[in-house]
Amino acid sequence: MNVLSFVQAFFSDSAHWQGYDGIPSRFLEHVQYSLLALAIAAAIGLPVGLLTGHTGRGGNAIAVVANAARALPSFGLLVLAVLLIGFGLLPVMIPLVVLAVPPVLVTTYEAVRAVDPAPVDAARGMGMREFRVLFRVEVPVALPLILSGLRTAALQIVSTATIAAYVSLGGLGRYIIDGLYQRNYEKVVGGATLVAVLSLITLVLFWGVGRLVVSPGVRRR
Repeated sequence: MNVLSFVQAFFSDSAHWQGYDGIPSRFLEHVQYSLLALAIAAAIGLPVGLLTGHTGRGGNAIAVVANAARALPSFGLLVLAVLLIGFGLLPVMIPLVVLAVPPVLVTTYEAVRAVDPAPVDAARGMGMREFRVLFRVEVPVALPLILSGLRTAALQIVSTATIAAYVSLGGLGRYIIDGLYQRNYEKVVGGATLVAVLSLITLVLFWGVGRLVVSPGVRRR
């Protein structure tokens, strides 16, 4: 059988659409893991990136931290977290957040630093406080790049969240891990296809968010 035959056989099997191991349940679990990890990474990376980008301080430290985090193997970090903490959702979140923070942090920092200084200086000259300068002048211009960092982090999380299945959690990785163990390649290919579909959905969603929240004038730049 070729890959297309595996895909067709997987999705045409009604057993894969029902119960706790059905596609809707596993898809929802994967989305939940991904959203939680992205929310935590954004809560860490966005404030730090905005603050350091606005002040211009800490850029070297951000580069060092980001490069160090990127060098950490996600699966190795997962195994270490399980050994230290035990099974559960927390050890899964640790490698996903570590993976997602660098693109959010670095891109946010670079986006704010790349804003034209002329309107920033003009805003300060008008008496705007630094908080308002950041969120009324810099962030709207930097938003496309900030969203691109979040999009990159989201795609990395979606593809890597399959490791949750290694510690007995659910998600789409369950099909891949169980399929490899059972030598059921129909299930492996089906799970990989679902992850690819979720990645495409993520891209479309971020495109839509960009169209809604980014000023048309900024989009045309």
